[in-house]
Amino acid sequence: MSRQLPEQLSLLLPVWAGDDPDHLGEAFRSTVTEQTRPPDQVVIVRDGPVPEALAQRLKELVAESPVPVDLVELDRNVGLGMALDAGLARCRHDVVARMDADDISVPHRFAVQVPIIEAGADIVGSGLLEFDEHSEDIVGTRTPPTRPEDIRTRARVASPFNHPTVVYRRSMVRGVGGYTDFALMEDYLLWAKMILAGAKVANVAEPLVKYRVGAGAYARRGGWRQLRAELALQRRLRRLRFTTRGQCLRNVAVRGGYRLVPERIRRIAYRMVIATYRR
Repeated sequence: MSRQLPEQLSLLLPVWAGDDPDHLGEAFRSTVTEQTRPPDQVVIVRDGPVPEALAQRLKELVAESPVPVDLVELDRNVGLGMALDAGLARCRHDVVARMDADDISVPHRFAVQVPIIEAGADIVGSGLLEFDEHSEDIVGTRTPPTRPEDIRTRARVASPFNHPTVVYRRSMVRGVGGYTDFALMEDYLLWAKMILAGAKVANVAEPLVKYRVGAGAYARRGGWRQLRAELALQRRLRRLRFTTRGQCLRNVAVRGGYRLVPERIRRIAYRMVIATYRR
C-alpha cells in the first residue's frame, strides 16, 4: 500500500498600518522559521498603505524568508475579510493556516494541526493563551470545544474557533464564498457557512498560539459599532437558518447586551465565560 504524501501548506498573514514591526517579526519567526513543520509558502497581505518602518520590515521578511513569500499589496485598507479573500486567491496550496501579525505560534503548531487536515478535517483550530506585553505574561486561556458535535452546538451561540489558530481547506472556504466584507464578524459568519455546507470540523484543546491582548482589547469588544455588527450577524445567521428563532433572540439579548455593558463589567464577563470556556 502506497503512503499518502504530506500536503503542502500556505500561511496567510494580513498586515495593516496599525501593526507593530517588531511584533510582526516575532509572529513571522514563530510561524515560519521556528516551526518543526514549516509552511511551504507565505502569503502576506498588506491591507493598504503602512508606515515606513513597517514597510521596511516587510521588505526584510520577504528577502530573508527561508520559504517563498508572496506579498499582496492592496492600494487601500479594505478590512480583514476582504484582505483575507485577496490572500486566499494567491495561496498556492489547498491547506492554509491563518496567523495574525502580533501573535506567536508554538514551534509544533503545524506538526499537530496539518495531520488532522490530512486525515480528513476541513478546518482545525486550537486553544490559545492570551498574553499582555510579554509572551510569558499569560492573562487568560481560551479552550475551544473539541468534539465535532460540541463544535457545531457551540457555533449556534458563539464562535467555535479561535480565528488566529485555524488551519483549513482553501477549497472549502472559497466554496462557501470566502470571508466577504462583513466587518468585525467575518470569521464567525464563515464558520457558520462552512458548517452548513457539511464541513468536517475539529479543534485541539492544546494552546498552539499565544494571542496578544494589548491595550484597549476590552474596549474594542464593546460599543455601538460592535453592537451593530452583532445584530447584523444574528440577522444573517437566522436568514441562513443556522440558528432557530429562540437562539437568535437569546444571542441578541446576551451577546448584544455584552457589547453595551461598561468596560469593567465586560472584562469580568469575558474572563469568566469566554476566556475560560471548556467543554
